[in-house]
Amino acid sequence: MFRALIFALLMLLNAPPAVPRDLDAAFRAWLERDFWPRAQRAGISRPVFDSALSGLRLNLKLPDLRLPGQGAVEREQKQAEFAAPAKYFNQRALRIHAARGRALWRKHRDLLRQIEKRFGVPGPIVLAIWARESNYGRARIPHDAFAILATQAFLSRRKALFRAELLAALRILQRRLAPRSGLKSSWAGALGQPQMMPGDYLAYAVDFDGDGRRDIWRSVPDVLASIANHLHKHGWRRGLAWGVEVKVPAAVSCALEGPDQGRPLKDWRAMGLRPVRGAFPPSMRRGKVYLLMPAGRFGPAFLVTGNFYVIKDYNMSDLYALFVGHLGDRIHAGGRAFSRPFADVGHLRRIDVARMQRALVRAGHDVGG
Repeated sequence: MFRALIFALLMLLNAPPAVPRDLDAAFRAWLERDFWPRAQRAGISRPVFDSALSGLRLNLKLPDLRLPGQGAVEREQKQAEFAAPAKYFNQRALRIHAARGRALWRKHRDLLRQIEKRFGVPGPIVLAIWARESNYGRARIPHDAFAILATQAFLSRRKALFRAELLAALRILQRRLAPRSGLKSSWAGALGQPQMMPGDYLAYAVDFDGDGRRDIWRSVPDVLASIANHLHKHGWRRGLAWGVEVKVPAAVSCALEGPDQGRPLKDWRAMGLRPVRGAFPPSMRRGKVYLLMPAGRFGPAFLVTGNFYVIKDYNMSDLYALFVGHLGDRIHAGGRAFSRPFADVGHLRRIDVARMQRALVRAGHDVGG
């Protein structure tokens, strides 16, 4: 009897939160009265609309929902990009990713050469994004994309964004680009092995294997080419290094860091900045480069190029772009860890970062996207 009671309590604790009947009714009404007319105007048929959205349940476990009468529900973020830098750059994970990446580079060398020839993006950078997004396609992506997107479109703080993404997901179905059952996503609604939002899928996904479909779920050529096309369309410069780790003299202020503080490499050299290892890549002599200090004086520092910010366009996080660039280097040349570790500087939730970014923008600063 006692074991049965404990089991029942555990089931209750692990069960998804119940959706109040009035909230569910309001959701159904919103879909029918507000969202269906918008979808219809966009060319979505009623059968496609119903196949995607009929019978959906709101997912109240998602972060940053704004429930009626309760304000924002600010649940703790699990997204890695908002972890502390030291945790994000886990050396064991990086070694594993780099080893797998080198093996995949050998396996797909001809394919990656073709992709670089067309889009200008080196294979190791493409592989590093694939690793970060889905562990080279091994990650489990369990959520129903329409349940995630519809919940966010109805209840999140960023309704306009998710309503546009929900409409894009319907367009994917309408054009028969993917089956309804195959549209699985992360908790943020990102699709497939490259973890593209539906709108990005429509804009950047590529049919590189020539089978007539842009299959970012199962086709390795399509996955890798779609990643490269995203970077290409956001301004990737062929032959330009992403950046390099540097030594920063104590006299150089942290206030010189950031995407609105770019200057020629010769100016940074005049201030005493030097590469930790070797020399600056010759490509960095062209155009502006930028100081990046993710943990201030409590971790490694870098000079980065515009290609760093192109990587950041894939996922709006300095740590993400730095991880991709660094892992790409380790895939390409078996590079080592940074010369100094990140100190424990804590972490911020997405909502905290967003508040600070809005305040900085109001003050006239460029926050890099």
